[in-house]
Amino acid sequence: MALASLVLPHTATAHGGQHVRSPERLEQRRLFLADGKRLLKDCANSDASRRLKERAVARRAAKAESLRAERRQRRRLDLDTVLATSHKSNLTGLTNATDASELFGDDVKCILEPEVTQGPYYVNGELVRSDIREDQKGVDLYAEIQIIDVNTCEPVEGLYLDFWHCNATGVYSGIVASGNGDSSDTTNVDKTFLRGLTPTDEDGVASYTSIFPGHYTSRATHIHIIGTYNGTLLENNTYSGGYASHVGQLFFDQDLITEVELTSPYSTNTQELTTNADDMILSEEAAEDFDPFFEYVLLGDSVS
Repeated sequence: MALASLVLPHTATAHGGQHVRSPERLEQRRLFLADGKRLLKDCANSDASRRLKERAVARRAAKAESLRAERRQRRRLDLDTVLATSHKSNLTGLTNATDASELFGDDVKCILEPEVTQGPYYVNGELVRSDIREDQKGVDLYAEIQIIDVNTCEPVEGLYLDFWHCNATGVYSGIVASGNGDSSDTTNVDKTFLRGLTPTDEDGVASYTSIFPGHYTSRATHIHIIGTYNGTLLENNTYSGGYASHVGQLFFDQDLITEVELTSPYSTNTQELTTNADDMILSEEAAEDFDPFFEYVLLGDSVS
């Protein structure tokens, strides 16, 4: 569906209710974000930032073309199957006229804020992997997140980024709880779909293959991330310990959400859909003059 360029949000809260901060904490947060925004703006004009931007444009453009070629091949195989069964197909080729440098050339936009709250339905010991789909059905999502140290304008290498979200019908793996699908299904506690973490590379980039997240009651469609360092990579390919230094949530344009929600299996979700405009967490993000939204490009003519 989409290849996402850099988006770094800066807060996270728990599932139910609001994350209430004291006036002192709010002032500390305001000063932290204001200073971070100033430093980030300064980084945009640095030589290091320009070099990173050039590499990002080339990398994301190459990834988009690779994914389009892969999808074209899958479409051709699908078409061959259709023709073999004497069915008529109106399948057309995949096109995208937008120049890659325009799609993937934007500067970084947001600040990640250190927080104690780890976010809703966080699970320790997730697998280190970039493809977290397993058997989950939905619109494929190819996401890239880049971490920059605003104090040095250099990429942050070796930061392990947890990346998790609910499935197309609003259920998180690894959790048995009221409001998270069938609470009587105790087998869900052993499931690991749509969860994983991967270290950032020399350009500060972590890439993931997932599906577009579904929705659940009271929250707009979103993805969670946590950045952790000084942990241990275990023999069973999980990451243990360390210090969770950065927490965030990623959001999507409402038009894109609406388009995805019309497709199966998203359309079978009976939970109430909360729009971006009605999400209290997102309204707090936007109030700080930051943009916690994915930038994206469709790899075909539609999300289907």
